[in-house]
Amino acid sequence: MGQRRGGLRWGALALLLLVSPLVTAQTNDPAYDKIVDATIARYHLPGIAVGVIENGQVVYVRTAGETVAGSGHKITPETLFKIASNSKAMTTALLGRLVDQGKLRWDDPVTKYLPQFRMNDPWVTTNMRVADLLTHSSGLPEGGGDLMLWPEPNHFTRADIIHGLRFIKPGYSFRSQYQYDNLLYVVAGEVAAAAGGAPYETLMHREVFAPLGLSRCQVGTWNRDTVGNVAQPHRQVDGHNVATGGNEAVIPAITSAPAGGIRCDLTDMLSWARNWLVPTPAQLTWLSSTQRQILQAPHMLIPVSAQRRDWDHSHIMAYGYGWRMTDVDGQWNVWHTGTLNGMYSMLSLLPDRKNGFVFMINGEADDARTVLGEVLTKHFTAPGDPRDVNWYADALEHTAKQHAEKSPTPDTSAQQPATAKDLATWTGTYRDPWFGVISLCPRDGQVRFAADKSPGLVGTVMRLGTRYLVHWDDGELDAWLNFHAAQGRQPVTLRMAKLDPHGDFSSDYEDLDFQRVGGCH
Repeated sequence: MGQRRGGLRWGALALLLLVSPLVTAQTNDPAYDKIVDATIARYHLPGIAVGVIENGQVVYVRTAGETVAGSGHKITPETLFKIASNSKAMTTALLGRLVDQGKLRWDDPVTKYLPQFRMNDPWVTTNMRVADLLTHSSGLPEGGGDLMLWPEPNHFTRADIIHGLRFIKPGYSFRSQYQYDNLLYVVAGEVAAAAGGAPYETLMHREVFAPLGLSRCQVGTWNRDTVGNVAQPHRQVDGHNVATGGNEAVIPAITSAPAGGIRCDLTDMLSWARNWLVPTPAQLTWLSSTQRQILQAPHMLIPVSAQRRDWDHSHIMAYGYGWRMTDVDGQWNVWHTGTLNGMYSMLSLLPDRKNGFVFMINGEADDARTVLGEVLTKHFTAPGDPRDVNWYADALEHTAKQHAEKSPTPDTSAQQPATAKDLATWTGTYRDPWFGVISLCPRDGQVRFAADKSPGLVGTVMRLGTRYLVHWDDGELDAWLNFHAAQGRQPVTLRMAKLDPHGDFSSDYEDLDFQRVGGCH
């Protein structure tokens, strides 16, 4: 299984060669405690794990809260969190390993490894390189096709994703701009599997986790009770944190793993971060300096927001392979975030000075992550800056209020369940070429929306004036239903749109194009 180097088995020597000393016990620092405590208090977080690195050494480790609110099970440095899109950097490191081994080239066409791969434009299919899968510049609209990944669990396979890509219409021209996507990281995972001769999950364990001693990181199928100490996601209901998505004992492998499906604890994430900041000689053998530079080099420019210019004095922002990067107060910052329902994370590196931090939160924490990440960054880049947690939190609230005034979310307080009579013209089964079949059919006096391959997308059709929307049972982002009558040989069609136009881009209803294919059974 392990790769041989110099006649010795690489996997067997992993811990001896690669893992440098790491402090994992709780350590106190009044300055960091003040920042973390203020963030927890402001946002009522259910749980958090934070680690800080200064000059290559772990100087601060802090955990607070519970794995499940009210359970009494405290979060520790060994608590597993979903790291979401921080998984992408692990996927690109795996690819870099394969490049170092001569099994892959960044400029190889994707079809060399996946002959069945197709994009909507045949020219893009032919010219799509492995590197193009990683920079969010393929032409896919932002979050395009993410409904094949989330909500979880669902029944879409990686083969379904590779097949479905050909039906998703581009939102812009190839390599012309940055639009974040997830599907192509799933494809990248399948490229790794084809080049490496083993499933993605096997390669990740063998080529990344084991050599770096990331002993608690999990991907693929694993047993919750055997592994133990697993944080659950939470959402806020009436000001209280409520656990969601309770795991069964056996955690199944998930399609989204290469894009956002890995779980790790704080100890392993700090080891992962130090591997980038202060790699040992053995770690530089594990992944060469050449590949490290390629992964964290700018490959696609990202527009710099007004907020980032104002807060951080940033001039340039870019995406590498699984990493974002920008200048902050004159220092180079390489980072990524991770976002899933009820799980937020951030890993940030200031490589020139060997500083960095990582934190993971098991609650709804979009603003909390922004604020905590900003204040921790300023601790390094602008230590005299008087702006604290509450200053940044107030600023975000002010901006959100301004956006809401300019583009308010529709008032749905008058919505009522639509009747079968209301929707008699539109009920039936519909099919989208990449998402598959849904039904809009009467049941128990209501009309229910159900997706064949995504059991989490089940809800009740509501009427609001002359319009219809679907209200999901599990709290997903509600969607407008826009029906269009049959014309000639064109059947009844259905288009969807987010009720909140500023909602999560992974709810990419706008990319769906349903045609009615049958009636209700």
